Amino acid sequence: MNRLPVEITEGERLALGTDELIVLATTEQTGGALFSALIRMPPGGGPPVLHRHAPGEIYHVLEGEFVFYVGDKDRPDGPVRRHPVRAGEVMPLAGDTPHTIRNESDADAVAFMVHAPGAAMEGFSRAAAALAAAGEPSMEAVLEIAATHGIELLGPVVVATDAAAAPS
Repeated sequence: MNRLPVEITEGERLALGTDELIVLATTEQTGGALFSALIRMPPGGGPPVLHRHAPGEIYHVLEGEFVFYVGDKDRPDGPVRRHPVRAGEVMPLAGDTPHTIRNESDADAVAFMVHAPGAAMEGFSRAAAALAAAGEPSMEAVLEIAATHGIELLGPVVVATDAAAAPS
């Protein structure tokens, strides 16, 4: 696939643990419709637990590989599938779908991401970055920020299968 290299040197940067967001479009700029950013995730990065939220999201992987763990929104306690997504590939996630994203490779991974509507994820990202900047956050503080922004933390990925191997 031919694509132009993406090198964004300007933009607001939000540190979320070891992950970094470079804000491209805010909800203020899009009338609340979208929040868009580049996410750079080092090896081992990503949210530690499955979660869900009302906004839908889409990731276009630009460099490296992300692994998405995705459950069934109608069966949040059901099986979780493992979806490796490589550079040039896209991963859409419908709102309210249990999921998490990780970098399980040995190199940084970068994706362009969009959340629609954007307010919940932008608010959570900004609040979590501010909390992290103040020191190691407590689990209670993270839970409070998540709840304030409509994000339900569901717990660790317990059972996962490769999407290609799992029955439909």
